[in-house]
Amino acid sequence: MFCKTIFLMLCLSLHLFAAEGPYPVDPASRRQAGVPMGKVSKFSFQQSQIYPGTVRDYSVYVPAQYDGSQPAALMVFQDGENYLNPNGASKATIVFDNLIHSKEMPVTIGVFINPGIVPAAGNNAQPRFNRSLEYDDFSDKYARFLIEELLPEVQKQYKISARPDDRGICGASSGAIAAFTAAWHRPDSFRRVYSMIGTYVGLRGGDEISTLIRKTEPKPLRVFLQDGSNDNNIYCGDWWMANQMMERSLSFAGYEVNHLWGDGAHSHQHGGAIFADAMRWLWKDASTPVRTHYDLCKGKAKDWLIADEDWQLISQGHVFTEGPVCGPEGDVYFTDIPRSQIIRISADGKASLFLQESQKTNGLCFGPDGRLYGCRTGSKEIVSWDLKNKAEQVHARGIEANDLTIAHDGTIYVTEPAKKAVWMIAPGKEKRMTSDSFHGVNGIILTPDQTRVEVADPSGRFVYSCQRAKDGMLQHIQPYHHLHLPPATVEIRSGADGMAVTRDGQLLVATAMGIQICDQPGRVNLILPPPAGARHPSNVCFAGAGLNDLIITCGDKVYRRKTKMKGVLSWQAPINPPKPGL
Repeated sequence: MFCKTIFLMLCLSLHLFAAEGPYPVDPASRRQAGVPMGKVSKFSFQQSQIYPGTVRDYSVYVPAQYDGSQPAALMVFQDGENYLNPNGASKATIVFDNLIHSKEMPVTIGVFINPGIVPAAGNNAQPRFNRSLEYDDFSDKYARFLIEELLPEVQKQYKISARPDDRGICGASSGAIAAFTAAWHRPDSFRRVYSMIGTYVGLRGGDEISTLIRKTEPKPLRVFLQDGSNDNNIYCGDWWMANQMMERSLSFAGYEVNHLWGDGAHSHQHGGAIFADAMRWLWKDASTPVRTHYDLCKGKAKDWLIADEDWQLISQGHVFTEGPVCGPEGDVYFTDIPRSQIIRISADGKASLFLQESQKTNGLCFGPDGRLYGCRTGSKEIVSWDLKNKAEQVHARGIEANDLTIAHDGTIYVTEPAKKAVWMIAPGKEKRMTSDSFHGVNGIILTPDQTRVEVADPSGRFVYSCQRAKDGMLQHIQPYHHLHLPPATVEIRSGADGMAVTRDGQLLVATAMGIQICDQPGRVNLILPPPAGARHPSNVCFAGAGLNDLIITCGDKVYRRKTKMKGVLSWQAPINPPKPGL
């Protein structure tokens, strides 16, 4: 009862009974003779580890047609209490009864969840209201709460389909951004979204969503948006404009998107009046998978990616993978740092152990001499191996190196994170520090024309661009490539790590958000998220006979993906990319 009281207080801001309308009444929003009624049961949940200390009420609607013999579809509602009132705006259970009976929706279990609160410590204290933290936060945290904590509780009693196309999610205001964000981060769990008066504004990063939709590889989602021209316009943004930006961005990226605009305020009234129609559209052709539409996409995904080509797992069972690099025959070498191993994956996809004891070698790179070079962290050496007999050669000592790149002329550039420095090892010469003025260093790569060296800073949001002087030293160092930052992290850092480049001059950066692809002027044009459930990538390279395959190392796994891009290997002859649009 306490949770419910607090929840109702929170919902006052939605003006649920605002004087607008009246709107036409959909027949599916009224009780109809002969239509069996589902059952609603109430529960509470207070075991969350993701939101520690929270308690919340939730209700489960089970349609009369559900008999437990087959898994049911699922629809999750944020601010769940709003949708259960038979006299409220949405009348969700009445609509479900009618649409399931008429077969305009599959047999669907509804889970209606209230936001969490942390109860007050005493009589003269306020509870902590978690609604904005849970809902307005543009991270995967709320999705994980649903998938890992609350829904498993529901599934202890009811059979729910694991097929993502059988799962939808709905919300209004902050509940709408929560619904979209959950599906955005986890399309492997939710693919149908109804967003009413969505709060896509500057509260906790929601104002960046419309931009990221345009830049991120399209995801298999179907989205229905509703808003009114008299919605909120306050300190953090303009709801009406933000929702229109969302619709335009989703259309630009080729999503299945529908919308209905009105002149209402920040209220459930219009969104509730069209609730039945929104459900009809979201669940149409329910047996047909929701898919991406590259033919409709106007972004770089259409130019650089291949429709229906996704990440393919090519190696697993490791501890932490790093340093992927393409060999002379198009095969791939990578390191498992904790196990001190270097593994080779041949062109036919077979994995084998190249080196059993690498002394915790991290980054790898081939040189123009055909040898495999590595940053041997355990001995603080830069070493190389002959591919046939594994004969070893030491090229520099005293560098606690992370990554390296090697030019066609044999010059080696190495990052040393502890000293925030980049070292140069010219052929036949001693190592030289080029600079230790970076904010941070990690991955390193040469541009296709080999006139510049790019250095990733994991602790910030930039990749440095450094010009090579005639003697190989670095000059004119600038924080240049502007990366997107992951949402809701304790540390504001990109996590920029390993990199690769294309013949056209694009820079691919492994980051906490996935692979961010920058154009030559340093702007992110496309973001490739890692496979669902995988760790974010630590490194990236091109491989294969045509250097069209993208390889990423993600924690204990390695993935491959065919693309339209064509990579460049630093040890090969320089390539002058075309002049970019400025």
